[in-house]
Amino acid sequence: MTQQTPAQLRAKAEAALKPLGQKRIKLMAQLEELEAELRPLIVSAIEMEVPYRRITELTAVASNTARAWNKAAHS
Repeated sequence: MTQQTPAQLRAKAEAALKPLGQKRIKLMAQLEELEAELRPLIVSAIEMEVPYRRITELTAVASNTARAWNKAAHS
């Protein structure tokens, strides 16, 4: 068995990262699209006095994030 050069080891490490990295990039883009749709719904729910805790339970959006989105919508 021959020893691999540092460049070969780096290339191997990059090759291992690439598939999951690409999957994560795609999922992050989908999440951004989803959040754009979710923001106004969350703001509306807050206006209808749905508790932040319930919003978090239903959406997995942290209450601090929901508060920030609501504040931004009313700025």
